[in-house]
Formats: sequence, C-alpha cells, structure tokens
Amino acid sequence: MPCLDISTNVNLDGIETDSLFSDLTKAVSQIVGKPENFVMILVKGSVALTFGGNKEPAALAEIVSMGGINTEVKRKLIVTIGSILQNKLFIPRTRFVLKVFNATTAQKSSKL
Repeated sequence: MPCLDISTNVNLDGIETDSLFSDLTKAVSQIVGKPENFVMILVKGSVALTFGGNKEPAALAEIVSMGGINTEVKRKLIVTIGSILQNKLFIPRTRFVLKVFNATTAQKSSKL
C-alpha cells in the first residue's frame, strides 16, 4: 500500500482538497502500479516550515510503498506530485522535496 504524506506551510482553508486528493491518488496509483483503493494520502497544511530561510510556499513529502519503486518511478513521482502541488497549492516545484522509500528494499537490507 503506497502512502504519501505531505506537509506544507500553505493554509488549506478555501482550497479544493477533494480534487487535490483525487489527483494525488490517481497519480500515485498509476506511477507505482498499485490500485487506487490501496493508496493513502495525508496532507497537513499550515505547518511551521521554511525552505531556503524563508516562509514562501513550500512542501516536504514522503512516500512509502511495498514494492513498485525504482529510479524511473522516483523521477515520475517527483515530477508529477510537484506539478500537482504547483497547480493546486501554488507551491513552486523548486520548493518541493520528496523522500521516497521502498518498504520491501528496507526490509531486505535490515536482514543483512
């Protein structure tokens, strides 16, 4: 089950979050190759967050998936999620950081 957790300093009051969640769910599902009903999305707004020493709109996200993650998938996730945040929350893609974790890989390495 892929889980995308986004924290942003953008206030979500007045933002159409239904379409944000829908777009993010579809994107993660298609890119990671998992059914939409297995995708979890969390978005936390108004988080105390600075990037580059200022409080302009920015976001930090983490995605964890059990399988389905490789270098090409990471690139697509970064570009696509960054574009969605730019279009929906007006966060420039240059002020967005995504940490990607493949839970299957992490479990294998911990046994070594």
